Amino acid sequence: MADTAGQKLAARAGAGLRLSPGAALTALPWMVTALFVLAALLAPWLAPHDPVTGRAAPMQQMFSDGHLLGTDALGRDTLSRLLHGLRPMLVVSLGAVALALAAGGAYGLVSGTAGGRTDWAMMRAVDILMSFPLILAAILVLAALGPSLLNVTLAVAVSQLPIFARLARALAAGEAARDYVLAARAAGFPEWHVMLREVAPNIARPLLVQATSVVALAALTAAALSYLGLGVRPPAPDLGYMVKEGQELLFIAPEQALLPGLLIAVFALAVSFCGDQLADAERRGGAA
Repeated sequence: MADTAGQKLAARAGAGLRLSPGAALTALPWMVTALFVLAALLAPWLAPHDPVTGRAAPMQQMFSDGHLLGTDALGRDTLSRLLHGLRPMLVVSLGAVALALAAGGAYGLVSGTAGGRTDWAMMRAVDILMSFPLILAAILVLAALGPSLLNVTLAVAVSQLPIFARLARALAAGEAARDYVLAARAAGFPEWHVMLREVAPNIARPLLVQATSVVALAALTAAALSYLGLGVRPPAPDLGYMVKEGQELLFIAPEQALLPGLLIAVFALAVSFCGDQLADAERRGGAA
């Protein structure tokens, strides 16, 4: 009897540890995103060779001795360059979204809470910025500042800023009409107190959910800028520029273009799915 009870208990424990197919599928994009972040952070230790200096024979095929993914036209290890190329993409996408969230969120908070002519004037400025395609706005910023990792981050942030400004304005305008905000104003609290203590905490969560989805767009924008030669300066590895370099070798060594392009696409899709899951959870929470 004791053995039977123990076996049942062990079976229940094992069943609890096993993920259902739905739960595993839900966790997959988060695991992929975490894998990208870890690979970027550990790139100096994971990369088998120097990503900048080419000491091997050029154009070695995949699974060559000492070079799992081969080498490029200058004899640089492809795997090492891919690992190090993750860093600029993650720095730009995450940094740009953080800047755009802070600046755009604050801008929209002021606009939506103030209302009236102030709101109208501030939103017309956002409309002007949104009239430019995102990539064109980023290119204009880089044309003024020059290409570098910091400037690319700023350029992508400027291109994403209207997304957060408009969302924050809509959320803040809705909160500004609620009774608790009207009561705070009637009690004589200053406007900055109403914005920071009453309105801001109630619009922060939807903005953070939106930020997760925008990371994918920022990563694609950063890759496009690098492809155009406006990203990290060669010979430093960058996935977008690696696609451009590999394009010239597409019929000889297609992996030189396909592998960095695949990494960009997988990261963007994984982060996008993470954002969709958070948005669904936010909608369910709001409905409840």
